[in-house]
Amino acid sequence: MEYLIRFLACPADHFFLLGPRGTGKTSWSQHHFTEALRIDLLDPATHRELVARPEKLSELAQGNRNRQQVVLDEVQKLPELLEVVHSLIEEKSGQQFVLTGSSARKLRRAGVNLLGGRALHVTLHPYMAAELGRRFDLEQALEQGMLPVVWGAKDPRATLAAYNGLYLREEVQMEGLVRDVGAFARFLEAMSFSHAAVLNLSNVARDCQVKRKTCEGYLEILEDLLLGFRLDVFSKRAQRELAAHPKFYFFDTGVFRANRPKGPLDAPEEIDGAALEGLVAQHLRAWCDYSGGNHSLYYWQTRSKVEVDFVIYGESGIYALEVKNSAKVRPNDLRPLKAFADDYPKCQRILIYRGTERFVRDGVLCLPTDEFLGALHPNKMPTICGYP
Repeated sequence: MEYLIRFLACPADHFFLLGPRGTGKTSWSQHHFTEALRIDLLDPATHRELVARPEKLSELAQGNRNRQQVVLDEVQKLPELLEVVHSLIEEKSGQQFVLTGSSARKLRRAGVNLLGGRALHVTLHPYMAAELGRRFDLEQALEQGMLPVVWGAKDPRATLAAYNGLYLREEVQMEGLVRDVGAFARFLEAMSFSHAAVLNLSNVARDCQVKRKTCEGYLEILEDLLLGFRLDVFSKRAQRELAAHPKFYFFDTGVFRANRPKGPLDAPEEIDGAALEGLVAQHLRAWCDYSGGNHSLYYWQTRSKVEVDFVIYGESGIYALEVKNSAKVRPNDLRPLKAFADDYPKCQRILIYRGTERFVRDGVLCLPTDEFLGALHPNKMPTICGYP
């Protein structure tokens, strides 16, 4: 599969490019920096040499002053190099440093602040539907997710099945992040039942047979490896009592599917509904990161369990979005959005469903899922009046 233009804008200054493996960080950087000095820390020989002599990075950079960019791939494999990068930045040689990574854990713990705010942090997410254009297929996306490494594979199912093994082997086991890899694998499976749901860590700990404190540590690792994220409750100027616990999502619907077991007690519609909500979640998260205006993603739930799946809050406005895995829109489907609008009258309300018609009902824009996702571009959000 040839390279597809991504929505992530290219910063002009030094930056960390973070994102899970398979999101296309290397392809993105190769597309934007064709003449860069590239140092791949996943290459064993390169890694060994720089472990022994980190100062060689300085020698390479100084010996290639004609290269405008220096790209360090998977810099978390050797965070000690950040000290060298910091020194090179201070020299103001005119070279731009691009530091890619698939784990925020080691960078944060080993001194990412050594760069003293001199490098931006940007994130590359899985494909958005609009990046794929006509290639986007909703049913395919719900089954295999949106990872570029999966979409470009000859056998997407096998690639997705091997994805967890890659992380367990190369990130969790080799880096010594957990003592019991088997327990962490059970934790991944248990977390799949919490995907698109309010998180109850006590239940997860019981399901994977570990202590709650251990489960909390596992969740931190999962987030540090960028494989999952939590959504907090939107509580700005709250006018009623709200829920206290966050919701959880795997970063990609395909990864959720790969971890979610199926059996006689697992209703297909339950799994499909979680997959659909997760697909929308990952698109909205990417939209927030790729758009200007400091947008953040939340959910909203009252103590009485009235819930809106997603709330986006930023400089362009406030958006309340509900996702329904059904072909019809029923009156009850609109009630959470109405309750939210009672508290936040300025909000734009959108209901995303599995039907085929676009219409407005009771002030709510109702959109087919594929139409909504296909129309979602950075700084553009479908509304009743078009785009803000």
